[in-house]
Amino acid sequence: MTIIINKNTTKKEFVKLLSSLKKSKKEIGIDLSKHCGVLKLKKDALQIQKEIRNDWE
Repeated sequence: MTIIINKNTTKKEFVKLLSSLKKSKKEIGIDLSKHCGVLKLKKDALQIQKEIRNDWE
């Protein structure tokens, strides 16, 4: 879905467009917001990348 917002759009109209987008988004598909967040790692991210890249060899 595409919403076009130009310079002349007021804040009230903008909020209304955003709320309509949120309502329509929940009706279609699944809610993936529960999968968003912070990943807690026990190792350094760079070290994990190096280990993964070494698996290719």
